[in-house]
Amino acid sequence: MTVISTPVDFNEEELYVDLRPMVGHALFLKCEGFNFAGSIKLKAATEMVEAAEWSGALRPGSILVESSSGNLGVALSVIAASKGYGFVCVTDSRCNLSARRFIEALGGRVHTIAEPAADGGLLGARIAHVRALCAADDRYVWLNQYANADNWRAHYRTTAPAIARHFPELDVLFVGAGTTGTLMGCARYFRELRRRVRVVAVDSAGSVTFGGEPGRRMIPGLGTSVRPALLNESYVDDVLLVEEADTIRACHRLARRGFLFGGSTGTVVSGAARWLSGHDARDLTAVAIAPDLGERYLDTLYQSTWLHDLFGDDVLGPDELTADLELDLDRCPLHPGCQPLSP
Repeated sequence: MTVISTPVDFNEEELYVDLRPMVGHALFLKCEGFNFAGSIKLKAATEMVEAAEWSGALRPGSILVESSSGNLGVALSVIAASKGYGFVCVTDSRCNLSARRFIEALGGRVHTIAEPAADGGLLGARIAHVRALCAADDRYVWLNQYANADNWRAHYRTTAPAIARHFPELDVLFVGAGTTGTLMGCARYFRELRRRVRVVAVDSAGSVTFGGEPGRRMIPGLGTSVRPALLNESYVDDVLLVEEADTIRACHRLARRGFLFGGSTGTVVSGAARWLSGHDARDLTAVAIAPDLGERYLDTLYQSTWLHDLFGDDVLGPDELTADLELDLDRCPLHPGCQPLSP
């Protein structure tokens, strides 16, 4: 029996999904969404908050403020509620409605940026608003997940060692790139351990993190419109860019097998499958990191109207459709009077 007194005391670190039936290669998916914040971001949020408390930057009466597309905001709202801090999440329209409601349910406030900055897009505008809040009131404390070294230290201390314990012969590690905290923490750990682990960064097409041209990105989680200060490309062996349509297809393939994951996971799985298919992977052991679960994406990635409006009617093929059973939905074999469910 596990008994806890604060929400950060529980985080499932030992769960992996064997994706060999789906991708045809030895690929194991490390599931990071089983905690009270629902994502891997609880690790970074905990590390950054505790470091700010230790340094004296965060004190009773402080108000945490952070720019987030969803998951870190949720994680900070959990910690703020448990510790008695105020919290303001500065986000934009791509943040899932469920994430915004989660933050507000725990007593936090959400400020949504509508207009992108001329330089830096929506992320640049979000950061500018955070800076303005901090300049106007010294109660606000910005942890700055994009430049805070405690972001990557969290994964250097926890995520990477956990993977190394279970996969002592690991060959390839696939990590999604957002703030690059997870990526840098894991890459630094395996580099310093002098293990021959190939670290592959997986990013969204349209992200500028690795120098690409900025483009439309509708799925929150991975990718940035401002290069993260944490990134040190010398630790990264390969970079993969994944189109959002491929992210969606990967998510729906997983869902057809009973695994509901978020957009970041779909991106990482899609990129990992492509990389393994293009290499001689018969004797390789590979791990990919799944940052979160899929419940927060039910109104977007798993909602047919959203998909069709943004990506067209053909974004999903027969293998990815989650409701393609040949049933007559106008008739119920047991109750002829039943009405069909709304699409």
